[in-house]
Amino acid sequence: MYRYNGRMPDPVRLLYDGGSIVLQGDDPQILESLPGCRFDPRTQSHRAEARSYRAIVEALRAQRISYSDQARAFEPISLDWQTTRRPFPHQVEALRVWWAEGKGQGVVVLPTGTGKTFLALMAIRKVSRPTLVVTPTLDLLHQWWEQLRDVFRTEIGLLGGGNYDLQPLTVATYDSAYLHLERWGHRFGLLICDECHHLPGASYQLIAIGSMAPYRLGLTATPERSDGQHVLLNSLIGPIIFRREIQHLAGDFLADYRTERIDVELTLDEEREYQRNRTIYRQFIAERGIRMNGPDGWRRFIQECQRSSRGRQAFRAYLEQKRLERAPRAKLMVLDELLRRHQRDRVLIFTADNATVYHIARQFLIPAMTHQTKAKERQLILRRFQSGEYPVVVTSQVLNEGVDVPAANVGIVLSGTGTTRENIQRLGRLLRKQGNKQAILYEVVARDTAEIFTSRRRRQHQAFRPDDGS
Repeated sequence: MYRYNGRMPDPVRLLYDGGSIVLQGDDPQILESLPGCRFDPRTQSHRAEARSYRAIVEALRAQRISYSDQARAFEPISLDWQTTRRPFPHQVEALRVWWAEGKGQGVVVLPTGTGKTFLALMAIRKVSRPTLVVTPTLDLLHQWWEQLRDVFRTEIGLLGGGNYDLQPLTVATYDSAYLHLERWGHRFGLLICDECHHLPGASYQLIAIGSMAPYRLGLTATPERSDGQHVLLNSLIGPIIFRREIQHLAGDFLADYRTERIDVELTLDEEREYQRNRTIYRQFIAERGIRMNGPDGWRRFIQECQRSSRGRQAFRAYLEQKRLERAPRAKLMVLDELLRRHQRDRVLIFTADNATVYHIARQFLIPAMTHQTKAKERQLILRRFQSGEYPVVVTSQVLNEGVDVPAANVGIVLSGTGTTRENIQRLGRLLRKQGNKQAILYEVVARDTAEIFTSRRRRQHQAFRPDDGS
């Protein structure tokens, strides 16, 4: 047992203070030896980030230093498990690895439709501590709320969408969790971050930094980020401790699928206009030394475009060449052909921008979903799509992540970004197991445009098999 000047020291006191832990004790050297603890001259106190709570307690116990924990505002809870659903083998294995090898911390990577939410419910039951689930969207917020309510049959708190109600089991959006961090950071023993690739963002990472939760679980189908910041997940939630990809689970736990790329030609007039506008845009960024694939390329381009009439001309040229590659006549002809071919299927059409969504919606009389679509209308469209009343829906990016559309079996990508994440997310919308469903994802690409390179980048994942015609 540690002694201070020959006597037993007073216990080290742990206090919670707005996303950090204040440590009080007789010996500053002992305090500063604890994980993450430093002297803060602004407040004349020793502090650590709240995420260091578990490591501090473990260090105090290992060194047999007496302590008084006045920081933690959570205790074990009793939960009823009101479901007869049996977990899949990969869910059982993921939970075992997370608990035994990850010591209740880490990231689980599973494709869309393979039961990440149910795995999280199993983790909550295993830990039996007050739990905060953080989600990126309001749609997911309500989906999680319903799942938690149905399985545990208890009152579920909501933080987000105009709600502020903290319960032992609470669901929050990333935005609301960040904004109200000081109020909840000491109240939960388990932190679950859904779609945790969002967490390393500059503001959102403070959610994990300011939480005392000793147990942490990250869930995602696509952990990698284009900015490389996914490496921060290791210190925010824990390392990737279990991973299965689409190709590992297709057939048994996901629908069988195939992908097909269809190349189309611009008309002579479209080709002429495309090259003219692309030349204007490319010359402008070359003269300004702008690298569009650099970390600040887009920001610099926008800034330069605002400074002169030539810059504004370059911006219009950029938009026009994008319009021509995203929705040329040939793509719309292929879309018409595919819709006729799959008139008995449930089809999702994906584009990169809202303008194309609304153009297709008007031309083909198809319901449209964008970020501008109100929540009630979005839910109505999805219900009618699921029932078959709406066999086709066109969208830009709102269906990329976290929306459950199990009936969908055909996807048509007319345009998108170059990230593999977006492509995997779009494929994942089609793969939820439903009977003997066979899924297919078409990608329609304008030949001799920048889209060729975009297509190659977003297909750099094993889920897009080399024998699919690309």
